Amino acid sequence: MLSFFEAHAICAGLTLSDYLARAWRIQLLNRGLKHHLAFRDAIAVNLIGDAACSLTPLRIAGEPVRLGVMLSAGVPPTAAFVAITYEVLAAWPVIIMAAAFLLRRHALEWWEGAAPGLLGAMREAWPWVVAVALLTVLIWIWVRRRVPSAGHHMGRPVKRMIVHWRRMPWTLLLATAPLTFINLAARVAILPVLASTLPAAPSLSLLLIGSFALLYSQLILPTPSGAGAVELGFLGGAAGNLGSSETSLLFAWRFYTTFVGVILGVAMGLHRFGWRAIKSWLGVTPRR
Repeated sequence: MLSFFEAHAICAGLTLSDYLARAWRIQLLNRGLKHHLAFRDAIAVNLIGDAACSLTPLRIAGEPVRLGVMLSAGVPPTAAFVAITYEVLAAWPVIIMAAAFLLRRHALEWWEGAAPGLLGAMREAWPWVVAVALLTVLIWIWVRRRVPSAGHHMGRPVKRMIVHWRRMPWTLLLATAPLTFINLAARVAILPVLASTLPAAPSLSLLLIGSFALLYSQLILPTPSGAGAVELGFLGGAAGNLGSSETSLLFAWRFYTTFVGVILGVAMGLHRFGWRAIKSWLGVTPRR
């Protein structure tokens, strides 16, 4: 059992490890494309991008904002787009393998310990569950119709993109895998560390599966950062019974996994670009 201060010191270290690993990852990918991205710019790409992801439905502003930060750092448009594409393609195999490992190792215990409570909570809140599902479909349709593709914004011939694709050494792509694992492991570990302050914490199996599901479900939930649905899952027992401390643990978990990125990202974005540029990236038309 960890003390309050020990747990939060470890969570702060895990959050820092996540940001450093992702900054090195985007730096490596730009190096593979023969373009230099300074470390401070790599940090800005992720922090400002995190804030945009967290504050917009379906994370739709995240990648355009990350592209904008890379362009401001001097990376050519096509190279920036290819680097982000490679980042996604290289990250997903690691995420899928981690999910498969967790399910194989812990799914049965999670199902026996957490699923009954979670299903009961969903039955009681079924109107909200239906509303979230419907909202997800509607926003996906809206995004497909109203948001132009990244390739349309790039305005570069396909031949230029092929040149950048061919530049990337496969060894650098492999080198990003450990960094993606650090990113994933650090974020998933935050909830178990926070729960270790409880006198009777749920088992590690429940905490790991619940933490992974709560984090990565935000990729498909429509509201910013999965707001509402994630809280329902957390308080409904997705990570086991957290007792009377569940509300304070939810706030602390949200702080490290969401609020830190939003606060730092918005502050860094305002410092580097100003409010007018941020509104433009987010698609907000200024009043005249």
